[in-house]
Amino acid sequence: MIAVNPSGENSIIVSPGANSRLTAADCRAAADVLGRAEVTVLQQEVPDEANHAAAELAGGIVVYNPAPAVEGAVPPRHVDVLVPNRTELAALTGTPVPDTVDEVAAAAGKLRGAGAVIVTLGGDGVLLLEGTARLHIPAFTVRPVDTTAAGDCFCGALAVALAEGRTLEQAARWACAAAALSTTRPGAQPSLPRRDEVEAFLKS
Repeated sequence: MIAVNPSGENSIIVSPGANSRLTAADCRAAADVLGRAEVTVLQQEVPDEANHAAAELAGGIVVYNPAPAVEGAVPPRHVDVLVPNRTELAALTGTPVPDTVDEVAAAAGKLRGAGAVIVTLGGDGVLLLEGTARLHIPAFTVRPVDTTAAGDCFCGALAVALAEGRTLEQAARWACAAAALSTTRPGAQPSLPRRDEVEAFLKS
């Protein structure tokens, strides 16, 4: 169930169902597929054991989105790009939910293990941290109708761009544009933009 307020922000009630039954054995059964994948995207709607197994078996880039936020969750060891939002970052680090970009950077600095961290900040864009480098990418200006699936859209678009060989910065900008477009339409899957729409948006 998804509830959306007048400003387009959402709250989601999750019933895990089949997702909660995914096991490490299921992932091992798909080892050939995971090994061939250019990008594997993981998130927390399945048990940790499945995420950890999939990350170990993945042959390409591993993107981990720790959503929905779970206090004390431990990301898999083999993560190339960690993509939390503010709330998820706070859950991972045990810190208050950060407000400013500097607070986000300070909290993200507590994370260990991932090759890079991209913190999604809604209307404030994203913060990309890779090694000692820090880059704030502002959000695209849109009039949001419904933010449902914006995070999923970002991760999907990021994965596509990385699979196509774009740099992390290029992929993050592409994903920001796709996610911004998704907020201008109601719903989850129906809000996801096509490639030509993202390209036209970036040119406008």
